[in-house]
Amino acid sequence: MRQEERIAMRHKLAIAAALAALASPVLAQSQGEWTLGLGIANVHPKSDNGTLAAGTVPTSIGDSTRPSITFEYFIRDNIGIEVLGALPFKHSIKSNGTEIGTVKQLPPVISLQYHFDATPQLKPFVGLGVNFTGFWDGEAKGPLAGSELRVKNSWGLAAHVGADYWINERSAIRADLRWIDIGADVELNGAKIGTVDVDPVVAGISYVMKF
Repeated sequence: MRQEERIAMRHKLAIAAALAALASPVLAQSQGEWTLGLGIANVHPKSDNGTLAAGTVPTSIGDSTRPSITFEYFIRDNIGIEVLGALPFKHSIKSNGTEIGTVKQLPPVISLQYHFDATPQLKPFVGLGVNFTGFWDGEAKGPLAGSELRVKNSWGLAAHVGADYWINERSAIRADLRWIDIGADVELNGAKIGTVDVDPVVAGISYVMKF
């Protein structure tokens, strides 16, 4: 083979190797790996949150946005167990446009998730899990000022959908939505006055690191 042909062949092999590297899939979710996600989550309760005082006091619960964190461990290829946490969310409770109280809550979720191999970089996922929502620091305001407001803790199911876009083998950007079943009893001065159905959609965006 002549020198010119050998040089041309080396160039072709180098180009082929580069193209193969670009086409190689990013292995984003293998058994035994785990991920850490740091981001922001917005809790958006449903529009109708029920009534208090035998149906005479309609309630609406406001949004809240806080930093969030997730841990996920892959028990099988593409199948992971995820734990969601965040800084405490604080919500305003209103009736007919008037604030009647505030409350803090934290809704950790444990989910079993399946990640799809849509493209080498884009990995959609779905999940189903269990939520425990703890409420505290209830404060009565407006016409209820001076009363003791308490919202009881809640257990419920949670659904999760989203997608990871892998920048490289160790880093991804995630966008996701959760629906969480939250229904909690409300007490005023120790007496139950009704139940609020929060049932929020939680929208999040985060930076995910794989280890």
